[in-house]
Amino acid sequence: MSESLTVTEITRRVVAEAIWAPSVHNTQPWRFSVEDHGIGVHADAGRRLAIADPDGREMMISCGAALFTVRLALRSLGYIPAVQLLPDPADPLLVARVSWRDLTAVTEYERRLFSHVRSRRTHRGAFDPEPMPPNTLAVMRQEAARDGAALRIVADDGRRATLAAAIQTAERTAQLDSNRVRELAMWAPAPESARTDGVPATSYPARAERTDPYFPSRDFAHGHGWGLPPLSTVSAARSAGVVGLLTTSRDRPTDWVNAGQALQRILLTASSYGAAVALHSQPLELPWLREFICVQLADDAYPQLVLRFGTVAQVAVSVRRDPADVVGI
Repeated sequence: MSESLTVTEITRRVVAEAIWAPSVHNTQPWRFSVEDHGIGVHADAGRRLAIADPDGREMMISCGAALFTVRLALRSLGYIPAVQLLPDPADPLLVARVSWRDLTAVTEYERRLFSHVRSRRTHRGAFDPEPMPPNTLAVMRQEAARDGAALRIVADDGRRATLAAAIQTAERTAQLDSNRVRELAMWAPAPESARTDGVPATSYPARAERTDPYFPSRDFAHGHGWGLPPLSTVSAARSAGVVGLLTTSRDRPTDWVNAGQALQRILLTASSYGAAVALHSQPLELPWLREFICVQLADDAYPQLVLRFGTVAQVAVSVRRDPADVVGI
């Protein structure tokens, strides 16, 4: 228990963990404020992807993942977080106010998730053929529902191939759009860069890994040859893993934030089970493709992210800004 800590000390500890939440292109589009016995979680509109994310949906999903991590970090200290989601209509960038008053013992479940906050990494590529531990998917589906989202497993081969084709179409479309190419390049620093945001070359493969069906990752290197050496010498297509859609029943900013909370819970749960997760948002950045996926593959629920699950050796290294750079409004 941590009764003796001040609000500032608690905020410092919590933010040091929250910055390790996942975000689109590792933009880290959040800021935190110290409030009276609480923490404000704010979206940083200056880090929104103006071309790929004009409505701020992916920005809010990212902030939702940070919010879940704030909650989990408070629980690691023994506090019970109380959350006001989007509490001020006049300030749509105020994602949440999180306060705490009461203390209670930390559960083993909370300890296990919290232990993976800093070690979890987004996978970008294929998976090994080994299956995931039993019940992993069932648990992650239950976990998504706890935060108001749904994890829909796309098990049918035809539907998986259709979803893969949608991602291939989106990736080709992005590569032919000079504005999208420039925006992606802004968040793909060169290997020698000292930046602490964006997608470093230590977090994606230098050569695109083929999967069957093919789920292409973003081309962060864009012809420069940056990235990690292949994990496998096999030239044939490898496993795409288990494919799922993270969806919500409505499509409001509240739902985007909740999707982000569910995403972080899923990612930490998967990591605790020894599974890796690859994320795709390319087709959901094109309104017509997102609508197609909504109607044809998600039973009219709103798709927020495409996820792939599997087992693989994790060697990716990510970067984060200093916590002091993201506190204060």
